[in-house]
Amino acid sequence: MKLELRGITKRFGALVANDHIDLTVEPGEIHCLLGENGAGKSTLMNVLYGLYEADEGEIVLDGVPQHLAGPGDAMNAGIGMVHQHFMLIPVFTVAENVMLGHEETGFGGRLDLASARRRVRELSDRFGFDLDPDALVEDLPVGVQQRVEIVKALARDARVLVFDEPTAVLTPQETDELMAIMRDLRANGTAIVFITHKLREVREVADRITVVRLGKVVGEASPTASNAELAALMVGRAVELTVRKAAPRLTDDALVVEGLTVLDPRGQVTVDDVSFRVRGGEVLAIAGVQGNGQTELVEALLGLQHRVTGRVVLDGSSLRGLDVRRILDAGVGFVPEDRTQDGLVGEFSIAENLMLDRSVGAPFVRAGTVRRDHLRAFAVEKSREFDVRSQGIDTPVGRLSGGNQQKVVLARELSRDLRLFVAAQPTRGIDVGSIEFVHQRIVATRDGGIPVIVVSTELDEVTALADRVAVMYRGRIVGIVPADTPREVLGLMMAGEVPPALRAASSPSDPEGAIA
Repeated sequence: MKLELRGITKRFGALVANDHIDLTVEPGEIHCLLGENGAGKSTLMNVLYGLYEADEGEIVLDGVPQHLAGPGDAMNAGIGMVHQHFMLIPVFTVAENVMLGHEETGFGGRLDLASARRRVRELSDRFGFDLDPDALVEDLPVGVQQRVEIVKALARDARVLVFDEPTAVLTPQETDELMAIMRDLRANGTAIVFITHKLREVREVADRITVVRLGKVVGEASPTASNAELAALMVGRAVELTVRKAAPRLTDDALVVEGLTVLDPRGQVTVDDVSFRVRGGEVLAIAGVQGNGQTELVEALLGLQHRVTGRVVLDGSSLRGLDVRRILDAGVGFVPEDRTQDGLVGEFSIAENLMLDRSVGAPFVRAGTVRRDHLRAFAVEKSREFDVRSQGIDTPVGRLSGGNQQKVVLARELSRDLRLFVAAQPTRGIDVGSIEFVHQRIVATRDGGIPVIVVSTELDEVTALADRVAVMYRGRIVGIVPADTPREVLGLMMAGEVPPALRAASSPSDPEGAIA
């Protein structure tokens, strides 16, 4: 089935999310829609899938204009979508999820689960998915759950299949398996739209590439284009993609974490007996698929978790039991993984956000009164130093782009006298140009002798920034290894496996890496 999007425009108030976008996808083609978060890719696909109604333009399938009032219409027209966040019912079986919304009934109006099971087995055998129709979804690994999403779409005879950031929750091995699945689907004549911002994946699987920036198509590229060329199209200027850093100048252990365990409000263990050390002048990156305890670990270090046992010692002083204010005052800088929820107040100005964690006492407050002139001078200086692009320091931070919001957070946290810097998902949702800047500041902080912890689900970012990598799986640290460990090995560790050769070659006494 040939897909054509003609002049698609979608507005949200004054924001034009899609601006007269044209896109053609041929049968048996993987067409990559490349662009940074916020570029308008997902909005465009939500229009295609009937979740949004376009303000202008039309959707054409095999020459016939479509009027899609909802996802049901899209599915009936042969359009399927694999969402970034799976649309599965965890307590249902694979077969029950596949038939959900399209239930077949037999004698007496009973659900015909046998038919759904047969369909799952048929599609699973055809594409090598190895799915058990009677398995509960909640018991399946993330990569297998994604196969269930694909089977859901194929079971409804999807001939156009949209993958929306499908690798965000996958290990490298699961990503490679997904690429193979996409090639098989292409060979069977399926038209595929692949949405991503990861350049390596684009060049590996795409037949054609369309680049979107700020809601507009800004160009097309061949899969043979270099990463630098693709990044320049995405951002609009040349970008340095390589993180340049010298060998670390290490000092003594600055942060010591021993036996750290965190329970959630239901009493479930989310961080399980975690121990590690970070020396001054190094970056320890914590890698893993999202949801394996990284968030809770970072929150425990910052005093944001309350059911915590174990030791957290910074420069000989315990942080355990201190509240967030006292931990920040002890010299801990923190970039949270959700800047809009936990790092900024959108209605506050840039200047006001720059003093959020220093709103009591010097240097910005005297006798209970904010020293406005002092704050304004500081805000102007930091906006210039961190290249925060705005209409001025009185601009509400909620009006800034994601990259400029992250720069405000960095400017605030890195302008204090730090003894530890913790950055969780530091480049999530920001453009390639801003990523370049954030990486440079993290390396500069490390080169200043400060211990740095970076938590990231982006393996390329982990290996670029890290001096050592700690891999988490189901709340535990599987191992701590050098940053030049092959990504295939890191991928196995992210799935909970420790290769025997690596276990035998590493020991806890090795300062460059140890297997737990």
